[in-house]
Amino acid sequence: MTEGKFDLIIPPGVPRSIIFAIDKEYDDVEVVMRKRQLYFANMEGDSRELLAFRGTRERIEKVQEDLYNRLDAFISEDK
Repeated sequence: MTEGKFDLIIPPGVPRSIIFAIDKEYDDVEVVMRKRQLYFANMEGDSRELLAFRGTRERIEKVQEDLYNRLDAFISEDK
C-alpha cells in the first residue's frame, strides 16, 4: 500500500457496473489488485488477488458509503 493511501477491498460478487461507476465518478481513487490471505471454509491459508479502491482516507470513506448504498439499491431492485 502507498503511504498516505488507504484500500477498500471490494467484496467478491460486486457487479462490474457498480465498480466501473465508482471508478468513473471518483477521479482521485484508483482500482488496484490486493493479495489477501483467506481464512474461512476450505480456503484456509489460500491467497487470492482481490480488487480494491485506493485513495485518501476521507475519499475512501465516501467511496465505502457510496458502494454500500449502490449495493443496497442493487439488491433491493432484485426483490
